Amino acid sequence: MPSTGSTKVVTTLGTFALLLFLIAQPMAATPSQPRIRVLILDGFSNHDWHQTTALLRGILEASGLFTVSVSTAPSTTASPGWEQWRPNFSDYDVVIQTCNDIGGGPSWPREVQIAFENYVRNGGGVLVFHSGNNAFPDWPVYNQMIGLGWRNKQQGDAITINSRERLLRIPSGQGENTGHDGRSDVVVHRLGDDPIHHGMPLAWKTPTLEIYYYARGPAKRMRVLSYGYDQHTRMNWPLEWTVRFGRGRVYSSTFGHVWKGDVQPPSLRCAGEQTLLLRTLQWLARRPVTVAIPADFPTEAATSIRPEIQIPASAQ
Repeated sequence: MPSTGSTKVVTTLGTFALLLFLIAQPMAATPSQPRIRVLILDGFSNHDWHQTTALLRGILEASGLFTVSVSTAPSTTASPGWEQWRPNFSDYDVVIQTCNDIGGGPSWPREVQIAFENYVRNGGGVLVFHSGNNAFPDWPVYNQMIGLGWRNKQQGDAITINSRERLLRIPSGQGENTGHDGRSDVVVHRLGDDPIHHGMPLAWKTPTLEIYYYARGPAKRMRVLSYGYDQHTRMNWPLEWTVRFGRGRVYSSTFGHVWKGDVQPPSLRCAGEQTLLLRTLQWLARRPVTVAIPADFPTEAATSIRPEIQIPASAQ
């Protein structure tokens, strides 16, 4: 039988472990702050959109902060339901856009495009999730909303960041088409102190990230939140940026790559990326950004990868 002193040590350690666990958890919704209504748009992409949606649902629903719905677009204009697919964006605080027409996917019906444009103009929030940034190069208003996208070098300016952390604009036609080197562990460097990032380290490492070099677009009313160094071009490029479109808020990033065949990718199990996702959605919904910076948040020297994401039964 352990002594009283040993019991105190065990109790203290247990309390400390419980405290660390609680610190790492996001604050649940309260009656005064109802859950944020999130709509995930999926249905076609050159990435694994099925798994992307399932993993996003697992992260968001576990937090207790969100109610998550999914609207799956028919994959072709000839698919059943194409004429009926009309998401009601106004029912949601934030839309997560994952559709990507690279590889032959369709453009959305014009009626849906107009509804989406009006939703953002009137104050809606949009998170353009990874491959959604590659989508719809021929939709001018979408290009305005996302600021920068996966485009050829004739389709807008590019933004780079110099050694003094000043933004430099590269005119359309100069430099390269948008591209990326291999996925790698990357140090994320914050710019400024945006509410999404407040309290995070100025630099932290994330696993298996793609850095888009020469992302292109109008880049108007845009704020770059962070950048990373690309070994291929030996230049700094934006990793996250926001655009004000009308009264709406749009957030884009290169985080969250889920390729076909990837299983529980470390990119989405990163404690930093999961924290960033929750805080970004709060900001897009115009809620106070209350998700705490957890004890397991990455440092500049080391990544922090969490256990496998629990997929909701209805998403399997």
